[in-house]
Amino acid sequence: MDRSALEALLSPDGTRLVEELGQIASTADAASAITRLRRAGHAPEAVAAVVEQARLRERARAKFGDDASRMLFTRAGLEQATRLTVALRHAERLSAAGLRRVADLGCGIGGDALGFATCGLDVLAVDADEVTAAIAAHNLADFGDRVAVRHARAEDVDLAGVEAVWLDPARRTAGHSETARVRAADYSPPLPWAFALASRLPAGIKLGPGFDRTRIPDGVEAQWIGVGGATVELVLWSGALARPGVGRAALLVRGEVAHELTAATDTADEPVRALGAYVHEPAGAVIRARLIGEVARRIGAGMLAPNIAYLTSDAPAETPFVSTFRVREQLPNDIGRLSRALRERGIGTLEIKKRGVDVDPAVLRPRLKLRGPESATLILTRVGERRLTLLVERV
Repeated sequence: MDRSALEALLSPDGTRLVEELGQIASTADAASAITRLRRAGHAPEAVAAVVEQARLRERARAKFGDDASRMLFTRAGLEQATRLTVALRHAERLSAAGLRRVADLGCGIGGDALGFATCGLDVLAVDADEVTAAIAAHNLADFGDRVAVRHARAEDVDLAGVEAVWLDPARRTAGHSETARVRAADYSPPLPWAFALASRLPAGIKLGPGFDRTRIPDGVEAQWIGVGGATVELVLWSGALARPGVGRAALLVRGEVAHELTAATDTADEPVRALGAYVHEPAGAVIRARLIGEVARRIGAGMLAPNIAYLTSDAPAETPFVSTFRVREQLPNDIGRLSRALRERGIGTLEIKKRGVDVDPAVLRPRLKLRGPESATLILTRVGERRLTLLVERV
């Protein structure tokens, strides 16, 4: 999106057209809307901007709920924005620490700033991209004087009076639509600058969940966050925002409910044991936080194999930190025999999970020639040099 497209959206006609279009959920809907608006005499550039915005608002509902209907987005900005449910969790941590004024350095379209302001914090929101800063200003306008939005580089902002900082370094190339990931050395603002700032002020630094753990500074709390089965981010908390005695945390957010596992540091795995009646797959955030051993001890499980994130036990687990599967039987590893076994059991729909084996489920599935009305899950893994193929069902 360029400046002219943004101006078209912010004009009275642009605002009205976006509201009138309502839901555009498919390419066919978009094509129909473009044809209708062009026939009505609207300029091509304005039509393209309005239709794109209507589509983005529909996609944004997954992150922002009903608030999406009043917000503006870019494709890149929406992709990188924090979900509102998660942003509110971040804001609650700042409030609990007694911090009232936060600088959101690299605010993007304003996802985290929206969470901060909703929880009553005063926010200075800053973005280095002019169009993105203008969109953030629109999205945060309802909060009045409690939120100030500036177009500036994070490094150039006067932080006088700020009690805490939130940093979301740009991890992709500049742009509003198609962007590419960059190396950690090329983040903006640079990580050394961000880490130095976090050593002086209470800070939360949002990073990708696969961030190189060896680069995590000493003395911070590293919290991996999962939403709906996906690990979405890593936050490094410093100063008053880091909880005493917590160095590693896995937070799982499911709607309005959250569950968290914490430890002072990475926890040791439990010993390997023989395959039991159940196999447990730890949540991605638990794996990233290296808290598999902590979960295993809580549910009385052992490792199915060294250095592979499957647990096994003789009893089901009642915890949100793992997905539990009851083992139906062990099947042959050979594809031909495996295919026959699945067809004999009438399995036509198969979820394939794998760890520790070089298998592409998308390639394997058609080779199995599945047929039948039943559904099941297949776990492919190894114990030492031995392949293990397990037919299981979710508990």
